[in-house]
Amino acid sequence: EVQLVESGGGLVQAGGSLRLSCTASGFTDDYSIGWFRQAPGKGREGLSCISASDGSAGYADSVRGRFTISRDTTNNSVHLQMNSLNPEDTAVYYCATDLKSSCRRPIAAAFYDYWGQGTQVTVSS
Repeated sequence: EVQLVESGGGLVQAGGSLRLSCTASGFTDDYSIGWFRQAPGKGREGLSCISASDGSAGYADSVRGRFTISRDTTNNSVHLQMNSLNPEDTAVYYCATDLKSSCRRPIAAAFYDYWGQGTQVTVSS
C-alpha cells in the first residue's frame, strides 16, 4: 500500500515561512512527486513537482520564486520550502505521486495516483 504523509503546516504571519515535508513508503518505483493545495471553495491547484529521472523541478507561476521543492533520496522524502507567504496561500497542502518518472506540466492533479492526507497552512494578515 502506497502511503504519503505530509507534515509541517501551521499558522504563520504574512511574510513568514514554512517548510513542508512529505514522506513516502510502499513502493519501489522512482515516481515523480508533486505538491498541490486546495483553498476553501476552490479547486485543487498544482504548485510544484520534482522528477525522479533527472531531479528537475517545475513550479506554477503563483509560487515561482517563493517556493522551493527538494528531494532527499536517502530517506524517500520531499520538502517544500515556502517563503514570503501571504493570506492567499492559505489552503490544505497535499503531496502526491505520478507513476511517470519525469514531471508533466502543467502540474495537473489528474496525473497523480496516490495522495497524502494534507496539512493545513494558514497565513494571517
